[in-house]
Amino acid sequence: MSAGAKGMKGPAGGGARRGRTPVSKESLMDEAMKARDASYSPYSRFAVGAALLAASGRVHRGCNVENASFGLTCCAERTALFKAVSEGDLDFVAVAVTARTGHGAPPCGACRQVLAEFSPDMMVYWRDTRGRILEKKLSALLPDLFDFMDHGKKRSEGGRAGREDNR
Repeated sequence: MSAGAKGMKGPAGGGARRGRTPVSKESLMDEAMKARDASYSPYSRFAVGAALLAASGRVHRGCNVENASFGLTCCAERTALFKAVSEGDLDFVAVAVTARTGHGAPPCGACRQVLAEFSPDMMVYWRDTRGRILEKKLSALLPDLFDFMDHGKKRSEGGRAGREDNR
């Protein structure tokens, strides 16, 4: 594991930053690169970092965290999202994802689905094998997301703990 940045310090604690100025895709990618430094990837040696821009202006970093039982590994995008939700952000504008040089790293299907739970129209940035930043809307990367209920209705009628219980 790298001894690099473990998270940003900000008003809401580690992993978040407030800012009123727009965040460019390049600066969001820079945050993802910093997050990658904290990756715990001893099995694959494939370090990934993500930076998630919340509608609040906060940037939440996440890295992949592997486990010997591979199914228990958590991707960088989900780490960033879970941190963001635990810190009070539920709406997101964009996510940047980066892996080692020469390897593209768009979000996997599981991450696409988890991100879409909150903001299906967010922008997604990742690098191609030449290092160029590519971008697409999440809804284009996951056109037929699984949605248990009408997405807009679910979000507007309850938020966090107040979501309807359909047992």
